[in-house]
Amino acid sequence: MADAASSVVHYFKGNIVFINVMKNISKDCDCDGNAKAPCMKDIGILASLDPVAIDQACLDLVYQSNDLGKAELIERIESLHGIHTVEAAEELGIGTREYELIEID
Repeated sequence: MADAASSVVHYFKGNIVFINVMKNISKDCDCDGNAKAPCMKDIGILASLDPVAIDQACLDLVYQSNDLGKAELIERIESLHGIHTVEAAEELGIGTREYELIEID
């Protein structure tokens, strides 16, 4: 996944913005036509010019959440070694895992 993302990021050469919508959070992929019901409350919408930073921020927000449903999602992330994609993307030079969250009301 990181390799595929790298080709897209390099193709658009800085002419791209990344938006992650943390709503209806299920342990299943959005691509699953029969995804389980959401297990967590909505967290919000994130935007960034850095795809690695935004994905790291999403992961951190899940782990830092007080939502009891996060356990189901975290189990899925960890069972599939989900952090590996973010780590690999950073190693490929797509972006950085460091970020600053700026909240807009």
